Amino acid sequence: MSIRLGYQMPTFSNTASVRELFPTVIAQARAAEAAGFDAAFVMDHFYQLPLLGAPDEPMLEAYSALSGLATATERIQLSALVTGNTYRNPALLAKTVSTLDVVSGGRAVLGIGAGWFELEHQQYGFEFGTFTERFERLDEALQIITPMLRGERPTFTGKWYRTENAINEPRIRDDLPILLGGGGEKKTFRLAAQFADHLNIICNASELPGKVEALHQRCAEANRDPATLDTSFLAFVIVDSDGDRARKIQADILARQGIDLSTLTEAERRTTIADRQFAGTPDEVAEQIQTRVLDHGIDGVIVNMVANGHEPGTLDLAGQALKPLVA
Repeated sequence: MSIRLGYQMPTFSNTASVRELFPTVIAQARAAEAAGFDAAFVMDHFYQLPLLGAPDEPMLEAYSALSGLATATERIQLSALVTGNTYRNPALLAKTVSTLDVVSGGRAVLGIGAGWFELEHQQYGFEFGTFTERFERLDEALQIITPMLRGERPTFTGKWYRTENAINEPRIRDDLPILLGGGGEKKTFRLAAQFADHLNIICNASELPGKVEALHQRCAEANRDPATLDTSFLAFVIVDSDGDRARKIQADILARQGIDLSTLTEAERRTTIADRQFAGTPDEVAEQIQTRVLDHGIDGVIVNMVANGHEPGTLDLAGQALKPLVA
C-alpha cells in the first residue's frame, strides 16, 4: 500500500436533492482518481460532525457508499477515514472490508479507529463506554481482524469479543492494508506500531514534531522500524486559482466557529482549527503543506476539501500542486 495523497469526502450537503447526492460523490472520486490521488475516503459516521454541520445533514453509510464507488472507479484505493470500531463486530468488519476488496479488484484499505462521537452511540443504541474501554475493544478487534485479513481462522476469547475458527472467504489477497487514524500518542500510536501499515495523524500541524517523536518511541517499544509504518496528516485544504477567494472562504468558515483569523497571534492560531487549514493558490498551499507537514517527516497528506472540493476543476488544482511533493 502507498497512500501519499488521499482525498476525504466529509460532507454530502452540496446538492439540491438526494437523487443528485451520490452522482456528485462519484464525480469527486473520479476527479480525484484522474488528478493522481492514491485513495478516496468517506467518513464512517451516521450523523454529520459538529464542526461541519448539523447532525441531521446528509450522511451516507460508509461501506455501502464505498462499494458503489468501487464500481465507478478503476485505480484509486477506497477506505473509510476511519471506521468506528464500536459500530461493528470485528469479524463482520473483516468480512465487510474483504468484500469491498473483492468488489474493487484489490483496492480496499481498512481504516479503523476507536470511535468517539457519543451522540451517534447514544441515539443508535451502540455502547459507548469509557475512553479506556473503547481502546480495549479496538485492541481486541485488531487481534481478530488482522489474522482474518491474512487468511487465518482465529479463535479468540477476550473481554469484549470472541470468535471460534472464524472463516473469511473469499479474499482477493492476504495483505489488505490496515490504516489507523488518530492522534493519541500512547494508545493509538501503540496499536499502530503493533498492527498497522499506515497511520493517519489527526492533530494541529504545529503538534507534528512531537507526534513524530512519540510515534518513534512506540515503534521502538514494539521493536519495529518506524520506516516500515507509513504516515499521513489530515489537512483541511482550501485551494483556488484566486488565492484571495480561498482565503475569504477560510475566513468565513472560521467566522462561523467564532474565530477571527485577522486578530489572532501566531501562538493563538496554533491552538485553533486554523492550524489544520491550508488556504491559497495551488502554489501557496503546496508550500504550506511542505513546510508545515512534510518537512517534519510525514510521508503524505490526506486532504479534506469540504469548502469547494465538489466544484469542477478544484481537485485538478490540488492534485497538480500536491502530487509532486509526495511522488
